[in-house]
Amino acid sequence: MTPLRVLIADDHPMFRDGIQALVAATADLITVGEARTGDEAVELAAALVPDLILMDIQMPGCNGVEATRRILAATPTVRILIVTMFEDDASIFTAMRAGARGYILKDADRADIVRAIRAVAQGEAIFSPAVATRVLEYFATPARTVASAEFPELTEREGEILELVAQGHRNADIVRKLVLSPNTVRNYVSSIFTKLQVADRGHAIIRARQAGLG
Repeated sequence: MTPLRVLIADDHPMFRDGIQALVAATADLITVGEARTGDEAVELAAALVPDLILMDIQMPGCNGVEATRRILAATPTVRILIVTMFEDDASIFTAMRAGARGYILKDADRADIVRAIRAVAQGEAIFSPAVATRVLEYFATPARTVASAEFPELTEREGEILELVAQGHRNADIVRKLVLSPNTVRNYVSSIFTKLQVADRGHAIIRARQAGLG
């Protein structure tokens, strides 16, 4: 059996060493490279074309989510498994929308990490138990929107309005659709711009669409 070629992307040397040792002790896996930043992960993915990348989220420069997005845009056949300590909704769903096929926590058992690597390499989607619970809760709550996961700083109503803005609706359209007053919609849009730290509607649309809205 040809070993699965694994690229490790994480800025913590001790974690990289631990994963490297785990891969070396597993007959059907082999490490082909290590990246310390998201930018390095993008470069090595293009040069090495591994079967699977173990990707941390919080790294210097380009973060793991953006690196995932860029890698899959260039090489869609690569499978990406997020391995991180972050289990908040925003991190989970942003990573999934970027194209990651799995999301597990760094405190997972060694056997669970190996099982996740094999599963994602075979095209399956896999989550740590705690993450799976959050995913199920998300889809079991009708009031939640994609925007509320991507931009947790927004209220439910602001998230709903951002979805409409990303779809190209003007304020007048939103007034009619949500049965709100023009002043109310204008205030919501202004609040969204402030929270997203954007200067105008065009930049808000770019941010929203990069996150998969619209």
